[in-house]
Amino acid sequence: MSARVFSRDLMDSLVEEAQSNPRRRQHMNLHADYQEACQRFFNAIEPSSYLRPHCHGPWQGAETLIAIKGLLAFIVFGGEGEVQAVNLFGAGKHLNEPGVAVGVEIQPGQWHTVVSLESGSILLEMKGGPFDPVAPKYFAPWAPEEMTQEGEIYLQALKMHFSLPR
Repeated sequence: MSARVFSRDLMDSLVEEAQSNPRRRQHMNLHADYQEACQRFFNAIEPSSYLRPHCHGPWQGAETLIAIKGLLAFIVFGGEGEVQAVNLFGAGKHLNEPGVAVGVEIQPGQWHTVVSLESGSILLEMKGGPFDPVAPKYFAPWAPEEMTQEGEIYLQALKMHFSLPR
């Protein structure tokens, strides 16, 4: 039998890589190549990581995010950048907190982002393939670019749209 085991050591290593990465996140592909029908990967995201709001094209289908570790916020935006919904999702002790889900799913064409609320947070992301790394990615025109001071300010403003569970 051939099985892959995703150990605590592997997750800890991914978190360490995210913490040392200038973008403050690190992914690890689980799919063998971009031609697979299901693209899936772990993504370790630190609270200071700004993921520019974006949407996916119709060819990818729905995007599913499941918390593996920590606590995250999933934010959905309207076409002008207005926050329409915030959903907290997490793993472990956070599942006992009111209003915290295990994961979220978003349909193509919907603007969204993820904000890490706890150091060491990891999610499992799944979406349809095959994946074309040179295909256009749709970043929200009203959101600042990553790795900029404006992006850092915008991330702090996004965090004002929700309160952490007690």
